[in-house]
Formats: sequence, structure tokens, C-alpha cells
Amino acid sequence: MTPTIKDIALSAQVSPATVSLVLNGKGAISDETRAKVLVAAAGLNYMPKPAKAAKAGHVGTLRFLKIAKHGHTVNRDHNTFISDYIDGMSQHATERGFKLEVVSHEGQSIEDVVASLAGANLSGVVVLGTELTQGDIQLFQATEIPLVVIDTFYDVLECNFVNMNNKDAVYKILSHFVERGFRRIGFIASNVKTINFHLRREAFVEGMKAFGLKFSPRDIVTVDSTYEGAYQDMLRKLQDGLTVPECYFCTNDIIAYGCIKALREFDIRIPQDLSLIGFDNLPMSATMDPPLTTIDVSKQKIGYLAITLLAEQTRSQMSNPAVKILVGADLIVRGSVLLKAVDPVTVAARVKAALAA
Repeated sequence: MTPTIKDIALSAQVSPATVSLVLNGKGAISDETRAKVLVAAAGLNYMPKPAKAAKAGHVGTLRFLKIAKHGHTVNRDHNTFISDYIDGMSQHATERGFKLEVVSHEGQSIEDVVASLAGANLSGVVVLGTELTQGDIQLFQATEIPLVVIDTFYDVLECNFVNMNNKDAVYKILSHFVERGFRRIGFIASNVKTINFHLRREAFVEGMKAFGLKFSPRDIVTVDSTYEGAYQDMLRKLQDGLTVPECYFCTNDIIAYGCIKALREFDIRIPQDLSLIGFDNLPMSATMDPPLTTIDVSKQKIGYLAITLLAEQTRSQMSNPAVKILVGADLIVRGSVLLKAVDPVTVAARVKAALAA
């Protein structure tokens, strides 16, 4: 059954009139209410009537900028991740009557990327902000082209953001470990500075306090964010005598893959000796041995919401406040976490034996 404005109103707990104003980019609606309505619409897969969205003279062009500033996080290992964003944007852009362009920029200065927009006849731009700083995003804002930034989040910028709810996701991870009897929980962080990685680390520290759990600084391990880099960094730490805790939350799946390779070289079995949870639900996570428990965030929904925000801006006759939307996460439970915690002394003995071999 096709969802209606009334269905969205019920889900968002607002009036149908408010929903209509938000979807048409009108009215003095608070950014909190607008975000609630847009998330509810996305959750119900609400689509505007194509006949109204694609009137002659109203079709425009939107551009998605896939930016790999340094390539430590935006690289071929995450192509599937990014293609999900594009799928969500492409489908919804067509339904809204827009043409979507996808342009990749690798290793270019942000100034050059911004300059490439000069003279382009665009109705709006979606920027992949994974590797971007606050200053980088401000350069895009200066173009005055309607803008939505995805996969990052800055509270202090008056800019539209659609990102995953990192805090919600990390709390689900910690809750799963606690429910299975773990108390000494470690975190494998990344030395690459991205907002999402930073938010996950913050959420880990806050979450451990919320669950009444203490952790040692030695249980936070920092590695590179690429597969090979994470492998090499973890290998060196194990060679230097790292004592692993009962379990680790890994900043993302790629880091988990690299660390697992190093751990296996020290005869540390997953999950018999060490339990692991990743983040991103990349396809390989379901097929590896054992399958990796991980966090799944709907990248397609993030793409959908980005296009919704741009469409709202192009149809609005007034300047609206910035909207910052956080999309929730699901924990995908697989085979990389034991039901009960293992004795860390046993794991330490395995590491010692591997070094002696």
C-alpha cells in the first residue's frame, strides 16, 4: 500500500499540514521537526507523484562528488559502501525529476574540486564528506549551490548533513558484548582523522562509562584504516607484546579484516580466543570465516535523504535552516562473538607461543 502524508504524520507525530509544508519546502518549520518528517518519509519509502516532480522546465541536474582526499578511507575497499549511497540517490533523483551526475575526485586539492563547479548548471550538490575537514566543507558552502554533505557531521556548521548515528551504533555493540558476558572490552581505533572514526571513539569511551565498565588505555589499539596497514600495524603490536582483551570493537570492517589476519598469525582464534565486532557490514563480512558480527547502516536511505533535502531546497521560496539528520543502525549478529568471555590468560599464552615459534 502506497504511504500517504497522513501515514508520515502519524509516524513523525506531527500534523499532515506540517508534513505537507516540509515536503514542499515551505513554512517556518523547526529543523528538528523537518528532520523528523524527512526520516519518517524515508522510513515509509514515500515518493512524491512523478507527474508533479517532473514537469517540463522543473527538471534539473544534481551532482554527487565522490572525493578521496587522501584515500585512507575512500578507496576501492569501500566501493560497495559508496555504490549503496549512489543507488539511493540515483533512484530518488529520477523519481524527483532530476538527473544525477556522479563525479570522482582522487588526490585533488579541495580548492580544485570546488573550482570545477564554476559555471556548472547544477540544481544541487551532494558531497561525500568522509575525508573532508570543516574548512573543506566551508569552501563548498561559498559556491552558494544548494549543498548536502553525507558521511560526516559538524555541529557548528550551518550546513545540511546526513550521517549515520555513530553513538547509537556503538551503544548497540557494547550492549551485545555485555549481554554475552564480556567485561574487558577493547577498541581498535584508526590513526586516520575522520569525523566518524572520532565519533565512534568518543561513543566507546562514553558507552563504557554508561555500562559501568572500566577500561585500560592499553586496550585501545590504534592502527591504519586500510587492510594492509591495519594488518601490519597489528602485527607489530603483537610482536611487541600486546596483550589482547576479551573482545574488540573495530572502527570498521576493513580494519577488522586486517587485524584478524595478524591475529591468526599468532594463533589467536576468532571467536574462541577473541571476539570481534566490526562496522559497515561490507559484503565480505558475511562470507568470511567466521562471519563477522557488524553494524549495518542503510546507505541507500542516507542517499535518499540527501536527495530529499536538495529537492526541498530547490522548491523552497525561502531560506530554510540547516537540517542535520542521523540515520540509525542495526547490529548484524553473526559468528565472531562468543556467548561467554574467554580467559585472557589463555590468549596471552597463545601469543607467547607464537613469538617463540
